[in-house]
Amino acid sequence: MTSEAERKMRFLFALRSKGVSDSRVLSAMERIDRGLFVKGIFAARAYEDMPLPIACGQTISQPSIVGRMTQALDVQPRHKVLEVGTGSGYQAAVLSLLARRVYTVDRHRRLVREANELFSRLGLANITAITADGSFGLPEQAPFDRIIVTAAAEDPPGPLLAQLRPGGIMVLPVGQSDTVQTLIKATRTEDGIEYEELGPVRFVPLVEGLGQE
Repeated sequence: MTSEAERKMRFLFALRSKGVSDSRVLSAMERIDRGLFVKGIFAARAYEDMPLPIACGQTISQPSIVGRMTQALDVQPRHKVLEVGTGSGYQAAVLSLLARRVYTVDRHRRLVREANELFSRLGLANITAITADGSFGLPEQAPFDRIIVTAAAEDPPGPLLAQLRPGGIMVLPVGQSDTVQTLIKATRTEDGIEYEELGPVRFVPLVEGLGQE
């Protein structure tokens, strides 16, 4: 077995051991090489199940968290998805293999520019990356079937909940500090929003406004 094949096996085993069991999610994460999204001195650790620093003081989430969030989102082939917090672009790339269209927004122009370069290199033509204040969502493209937020807010942002289609799902971390956060699944029903707690997590905070470049 080649070292590449061994790496993929270890990567997928780590995902399964952390509760990622959806075959479509596992297949997408096998196809998207996380190593392309990690640069500099941390590149050698790209395939470990740990968050890593990226530019602009942000992080790329650990693969098992990406897998768990994507699995909870239950993305289907005809869905239109909004991601708040482009970061490295890794999560959006995974989603692009599952959804019809992915819109991803980030407050840092540099991150959006570098992510767009990677999307183009990988031929992921169904992703639209935009520099914007993600806390307000993307009302001009709403409603969305699915919304994923990769930064923690104190409460689920009202503007994002309002942009969910009936039956839609939003997955996001919620917490008042960077040490106490919970991953939440919010589902829009006929009677309002239903919430389900998915476990403890740790994310950078959701910040309003555009980043200073």
